Amino acid sequence: MIRLVVDTDPGVDDAHAIMAAAAYPDARIEAVTTVKGNVSLERTTANACTILDVMGINAPIYAGCEQALVAESGGAEGFHGADGLGDSAYPPSPRKVEAEHAVHALIRLANAEPGALTLVALGPLTNLALALRLDPTLPRKYRRLVVMGGAIRSMGNTTLTAEFNFHADPEAAAIILRDWTPLTLVSWETTVEHPFSEAQVKALLAHDSPRAEFLRRISQGALTFLEHLFGRPTMLEPDLLAMAAALEPEIVRRKATHHVAVELSGALTRGQTCVDWYGMSGKQPNVELALEMNTERVWELLQAALI
Repeated sequence: MIRLVVDTDPGVDDAHAIMAAAAYPDARIEAVTTVKGNVSLERTTANACTILDVMGINAPIYAGCEQALVAESGGAEGFHGADGLGDSAYPPSPRKVEAEHAVHALIRLANAEPGALTLVALGPLTNLALALRLDPTLPRKYRRLVVMGGAIRSMGNTTLTAEFNFHADPEAAAIILRDWTPLTLVSWETTVEHPFSEAQVKALLAHDSPRAEFLRRISQGALTFLEHLFGRPTMLEPDLLAMAAALEPEIVRRKATHHVAVELSGALTRGQTCVDWYGMSGKQPNVELALEMNTERVWELLQAALI
């Protein structure tokens, strides 16, 4: 049984990832921690409640950081909608959020059962960085850390060179990459190289169930955005890919381990992911990069969540 703690900023693709994890027969979501990212902390927390309601999951939800460590950054409402769930107008969840702060929850959960929990980070890394500062032993106490973030070839989706999660809090990303080893990183480039086909998208949308209706409603704006961008119906699933790598490590068909850092200054390069592809830095490799993944199997994981 894979016991998951999910740190997230829902987000349409975050919702897809959580749905897949909730439906996976050999996994259990133990807790969800939220952070400002795609939308405000208030909205990401409310969205986490809605997603767990849809999936019938009773895991506790802990609200975390409402701003980055150093500098404020914008959200991704243009893709995810003003509410973060495609402006789908779902009614507020009656679920109560835990009083404990997400940072303290991340520390407490790891120390309660060292080696038992897999941590999956789907948003900016603010919560994780603060937790690591308070308890530097966390990397030894979580069984595994899988992160969605970074543009390993500097093909940015937020600036010319930076991916959204790392750009939203570069200092937090730098802390995690420097001090939390080992970790597995699913990058923006890996996401773009593993889209769902038009046939796969149509099959997902054709399901007839309350969960499928939820997916259709929250995803429509994102699907329209991507079709305009790429000229064909498709889905890009960064957070689902990261979740899939946590659920089934063999889904990652090709990986490489390199030293990775984050640029913290520069008018054009703040938040840029810097990969030492050729060993030029002389620093030890610290990140396992997921380079090639089994897209068909990832699609199957999401499809199973719609039944």
